[in-house]
Amino acid sequence: MDKKKLPMRVGVGVIILNNENKVFVGKRKDNPIDKWQMPQGGVDIGEDFLTAMKRELLEETSIKSIKIIREIDGFFEYELPKNLLGIIWKGKFRGQKQKWFIAKFFGAENEINLKTENPEFIEWKWIIPEKLPEVIVDFKRAMYVDLLKIIKKFTD
Repeated sequence: MDKKKLPMRVGVGVIILNNENKVFVGKRKDNPIDKWQMPQGGVDIGEDFLTAMKRELLEETSIKSIKIIREIDGFFEYELPKNLLGIIWKGKFRGQKQKWFIAKFFGAENEINLKTENPEFIEWKWIIPEKLPEVIVDFKRAMYVDLLKIIKKFTD
């Protein structure tokens, strides 16, 4: 399979900060080793980025109580490793090009419920932002390092 011929999937992601400026991460159901990620997902046809982000967040975490701090400029990309190419997203994409948002969670923690219609996470926690590159899967690490630089502007 020629990876270069496959397009990037358009997606969104959201950095959720609590009142201690810790970041929400979930442990993926399909990758239950000790790897965690921030909520993210695809953009449906005809959907704008903000709507897609709120939908994905709700679908993955049940979180509604957020205040958007900023839509982060530009896009962030990652490529799938060879062993996942042709498997994830029915083999239609080589990676993702994502629009990210940063938001503050102001709800009660019991609002967070991973037992959604199509659960993606099996566990969640708040971590200090500096830990993000350590907890993410290797192929997304560079993107998380770039996102961490932006997060620091809002948490320092």
